[in-house]
Amino acid sequence: MATSELPITHDLDEILRRISDIKHIAGVVVVNKEGVTVKSTLDNSLTAMYSVLVSSLATRAKSIIRDLDPTNELTYLRIKSKKHEVLVAPDEEYILIVVQNPPEPLNS
Repeated sequence: MATSELPITHDLDEILRRISDIKHIAGVVVVNKEGVTVKSTLDNSLTAMYSVLVSSLATRAKSIIRDLDPTNELTYLRIKSKKHEVLVAPDEEYILIVVQNPPEPLNS
């Protein structure tokens, strides 16, 4: 598990544990507004990639939403690929990133 030097509360640990226990969840990453990892359940290399790339994307998406409508704000971002689905919940100070493996499609 990768973490930064920031203190983590027991509540955050419990929330991350509960999310990680959900079926199909590959990992959870929390980054601060600078894109620095606060807490992660992924290995170090995946944590670094998701922290930098997804936080950058979330920052850009927030800016685009504000440019389109200054009274609006980004509350949630969902990125789906063939292999994974990345759920992003940006906040003022932190960004929650959840990586999940989509369930196998049912064969008819």
